[in-house]
Amino acid sequence: MANALPIGRVAFHILLIARLRQNASRKFPAVSAIASPSAAANSPRRVLFASLIGTTIEFFDFYIYATAAVIVFPKLFFAAGDPTSALLQSFATFAIAFFARPIGAALFGHFGDRVGRKATLVAALMTMGLSTVAIGLLPTHAQVGVLAPLLLALCRLGQGLGLGGEWGGAVLLATENAPPGKEAWYGMFPQLGAPIGFILATGSFLLLGDVLSDEQFFAFGWRIPFIASAMLVFVGLWVRLRISETPAFRKAMDKHERVQVPLVTVFSAHKLPLLLGTVAALATFVLFYIMTVFSLSWATTKLGYSRNQFLPVQMAGVVFFGLMIPVSAVFADRFGRRHALIGTTLAIAAFGFAVAPLFVAGSIASVVAFSILGFALMGFTYGPLGTALAEIFPTAVRYTGASLTFNLGGIVGASLAPYIATALATSYGLSHVGYYLTAAAVLTLLALLAMGEPVEGRGRGEDRAGGVRSSQAGGGACKALPSRSSSSV
Repeated sequence: MANALPIGRVAFHILLIARLRQNASRKFPAVSAIASPSAAANSPRRVLFASLIGTTIEFFDFYIYATAAVIVFPKLFFAAGDPTSALLQSFATFAIAFFARPIGAALFGHFGDRVGRKATLVAALMTMGLSTVAIGLLPTHAQVGVLAPLLLALCRLGQGLGLGGEWGGAVLLATENAPPGKEAWYGMFPQLGAPIGFILATGSFLLLGDVLSDEQFFAFGWRIPFIASAMLVFVGLWVRLRISETPAFRKAMDKHERVQVPLVTVFSAHKLPLLLGTVAALATFVLFYIMTVFSLSWATTKLGYSRNQFLPVQMAGVVFFGLMIPVSAVFADRFGRRHALIGTTLAIAAFGFAVAPLFVAGSIASVVAFSILGFALMGFTYGPLGTALAEIFPTAVRYTGASLTFNLGGIVGASLAPYIATALATSYGLSHVGYYLTAAAVLTLLALLAMGEPVEGRGRGEDRAGGVRSSQAGGGACKALPSRSSSSV
């Protein structure tokens, strides 16, 4: 798409400008100190709002695609005569973003660990936002034929790249500014973006369904949420441009602890945390995409519920998702992130056996119970997850490590979850969807039990157990950079 190159150029120039300013501040520290107040501490309110607004926008964009992948895209972008085949093809484009997210994590993680959290977060938000607006402007299969799904897949790729770089940076923006003992509480604010974004996305489709006829909705109405997301992107950019760099990253710069290629360092010196963190996120992803994409598809195509009947049920569940995130953060700060996640994972394994009895046709009450229970568990596991994944890596590679761990977990747990769940339910019944969820929870439990203690001083830039020591263990690519070599990206 013609828009892809300008989007990439804008994101690159943002990172380049940040890099030049960084070099100037090292060469002329006195002038920098006078000219820029960025060394001042961020106010808690500004930090938390900046981390929340960004992930809210990102997840709003992501969820409007997920909803459209069930309701809109099979009819307008795929020519398969069988509705089930068209739906599966639409799910295949949905999965593209999950495979793009680790690439985005590595790309934006490199700049996040080398240039800084702030500029990288701005570039990631622009990549995601512009890709989403472009989807709202795409021609359909009836207009351009096979080119339509190809363009859709390309925009979905851009969404995945942006979200891959967004999540890790937002979590670090919060946790690296957190006071001692409040890491999980600060870290849950970017996690709140998921339920808020979901409510906004689902609410927009519900509102359009009420005010437009089906003909109007499929003719132009579905495009409105994609295009309107541009307004949210402008708000997010305004907020993020007003924050300063995190104390942990500034300290890493002052001590010259940054590494030349963070991706190489992660794979050479931090392989075990990367593997265990990826599996530890598995149950969270499987649960969420069973509760959202799969359940919406199955309820509206197999259980006889209309779109306007089931979307409010999902929204009620998501309210509990959002309510349980701060509750889980309180537990995590008091008892430890790993212990909180272990308890929740056991509950998810048990919930797998309740999927088939609760998710049935003809009983709204039962389906509401299914939605509330599933999403409440989602809140308990998702709330501490960001902090837990960030604190197993030292500052020098934390952006790359945490982002890769989360997004590789997305590939394993989420990219094919709607497809696998649909295939299992179609061939063997809903009980096997529950067994699939329970199996994912068992694997996550094993990973959590194997995870060690977090890196010391994770939120305050005091990586006495990480940073340089971990880098030196990884060989030449992992050594801390001398000051003269830190000018290269």
